[in-house]
Amino acid sequence: MKKTFTALMMAAMFAVMIPAFSSSAMAQTRYYNGRTRTTSVYQRPNVYRRHRNLFNILIGTGAGAVVGGLVGGRRGAGIGALVGAGGSALYTYKLNPKKRYYRRY
Repeated sequence: MKKTFTALMMAAMFAVMIPAFSSSAMAQTRYYNGRTRTTSVYQRPNVYRRHRNLFNILIGTGAGAVVGGLVGGRRGAGIGALVGAGGSALYTYKLNPKKRYYRRY
């Protein structure tokens, strides 16, 4: 159990630290003598922006399961997860839909 917990903690730490130490946007800009010539490269959106709907539903499901589990035990956790998933899907898809921004660089 301790080895599994330690491995999961190390994986979580690497998952947080690797993006923090990634290269900057200056690596994608080239400067020449006399004139400044810049090369713009398409930069992918971050993970949350790409999978915003999925993350919002997962967070709502987890919160509903926790609250339901505290109130009603195992059965309450299942019901809470369903209610949390439904509520977060309603919020994600109907009340606050994703806005697409088209920008030129």
